[in-house]
Amino acid sequence: MIDSTGRPHAIGDGSPPAATMRLTSKACEYTLALNPALSVGEAYMDGRLAIEDGSLYDFLDVVARNYGVSGTNPWVALLERLGQGVKQANPIGRARRNVAHHYDLSSDLYSMFLDSDRQYSCAYFESPEDTLEAAQENKKRHIAAKLTLDRPGLKVLDIGSGWGGMALYLAEKFGADVTGVTLSTEQHEYSMQRAAGSPAGLRVRFELRDYREVEGPFDRIVSVGMFEHVGKKNYAEFFTRVRDLLTEDGVALIHTIGYADAPAPINPFMRKYIFPGADLPSLSEIFAAVEPLGLLVTDVEILRLHYAETLRHWRERFMARADEAAALYDERFVRMWEFYLVLCEIGFRRRTMVVFQMQLTRRIDILPTTREYIARAEENAVASLQRENWSV
Repeated sequence: MIDSTGRPHAIGDGSPPAATMRLTSKACEYTLALNPALSVGEAYMDGRLAIEDGSLYDFLDVVARNYGVSGTNPWVALLERLGQGVKQANPIGRARRNVAHHYDLSSDLYSMFLDSDRQYSCAYFESPEDTLEAAQENKKRHIAAKLTLDRPGLKVLDIGSGWGGMALYLAEKFGADVTGVTLSTEQHEYSMQRAAGSPAGLRVRFELRDYREVEGPFDRIVSVGMFEHVGKKNYAEFFTRVRDLLTEDGVALIHTIGYADAPAPINPFMRKYIFPGADLPSLSEIFAAVEPLGLLVTDVEILRLHYAETLRHWRERFMARADEAAALYDERFVRMWEFYLVLCEIGFRRRTMVVFQMQLTRRIDILPTTREYIARAEENAVASLQRENWSV
């Protein structure tokens, strides 16, 4: 580390990974000490912290590998305890503003790094050689198998439907009747355009509304990457609504980022600059919200490292087109998003961030008693795709 006076400080034994960090202002040294979880990202975004040798990834990798090695600093521990008490209310108006902050950015930005279907959530890598497109297709197929779409015409609700890829997949491949809801005007417009050109367009619709405004019932409910925006204070409200919208023999699948250890607040940089109002659950928090409501957790799968690989693909794609992103916004925006993508990848690769896929029902006898049906459904979906490709 090179401080604001130009004096170098060697930290560690020099083994890889290694990086050289330069601080360009004296004030930055104090802000980094007072609240590093927020200030490191702000300093990098504003150019007050520069990486001279190595990369931002190398620097944050060093930090993550050594986090907690010598015991938690008392000041950092205090900040973390204070953060755990933050449980934001999430009324519909605030939820709309929070969604707009991130998801109503330019459509051109997301086309720079997402797959062709614009899946903005954890992919499912069945092999390290999988492309991002293949892994996102795997994810949709895996989720569909857990929804047991065993007959056409099932009514499906997609909570947080994004750019429409999941809803269209379920309608086109399984004959489902799908309603997708989003609070993003950009995503809603894009989804509507896709539905208009889909062969299953009559079976899929997208609505610009909050999930709390939807009327049921639905045979299946799917939500991918939306639960992170609910907020810890509102978990019971979310699952109560899922229960009330689900038919007696219905199945729900919730796919969310979470912590594999004890409950904790989301990183403050992420909350302030990237996903305002967001928070990440631990399994204990989810189960505590679900258990009193008459819902049954019938399956939980924990995806480890899949999101790290997804984020690696996104980061590499984004940085390859950083000049275009800077022209769209500015250099500060590019550094902010680089920090966001690197921080999240490191969180999944070195820390305790994982993805939960949780299946829920209202009755204990709705699903098969072993998990073999999931593999069979995926095999059938792959075989069907191969037949389609062969016929073409």
